[in-house]
Amino acid sequence: MIDLSIAGGVAAVTLDIPEKLNALDTAALDELGARLQEASTAGVRALLIRGEGRAFCAGRDISAVDPATDDALAFLKDSFGPVMRALADFPAPTFAAAHGACLGIGLGLLIATDVVYVAESAKFGSPFATLGAALDSGGHALFFERLGAHRALDLIYTGELMTGSEAVAAGLFSRAIPDAELLDFARAKATAAASGATQAFLASKSLIAQLRDERVGLWESVAAENIEQERLRTTADYREGFAAFQQKRKAEFSGE
Repeated sequence: MIDLSIAGGVAAVTLDIPEKLNALDTAALDELGARLQEASTAGVRALLIRGEGRAFCAGRDISAVDPATDDALAFLKDSFGPVMRALADFPAPTFAAAHGACLGIGLGLLIATDVVYVAESAKFGSPFATLGAALDSGGHALFFERLGAHRALDLIYTGELMTGSEAVAAGLFSRAIPDAELLDFARAKATAAASGATQAFLASKSLIAQLRDERVGLWESVAAENIEQERLRTTADYREGFAAFQQKRKAEFSGE
């Protein structure tokens, strides 16, 4: 159900349950977590996550869920939470190619990914109004931060969905790409990152996470940047980058 392939320093994780629009149950999440763990210890320098078929991920697979006995807290906290955190903490730049339905925990996977490229026709929003359930998997934080309270609650109350183009125009994700070009575009960007200055990328990933999670101010962020820059000065990539600039050639980064 969850495939992992590694080539050229890029780990490609594919949600491959097309008959269910890649909706994920506990077993699928366990498998996804295992694939992320495998990739994280394989020395890759970038990760790309995508979905097979007509959708990236339509959310939780509730086809066999009985609300009377279901433990929603356990599913979100113990099954999905660790996977979302593993993706957010992945030790390399992460990219997503998102098309079709990207809802519920599918949206949560995108929230945890560093860079998200979306198909122009992709669908985002909160379809939970028809289920009597609440938006989850980080959706409230994403919508409030990027769209503001009124637009966030508009989407939640109405259940209306945004297209990929609309989501990018609103600032939710990185870029909207024509549907037929999305996967090749995302693969190219992940491949380029895998040959780049990995340690510098990870420093920026950490600094952005600090701004997001700790809400540090300008001068605290500047101080953190200063410390990271001095740490990077001792890396092989830093030395190679300076040498390449001084010698007027293209840098060949090792990720070290």
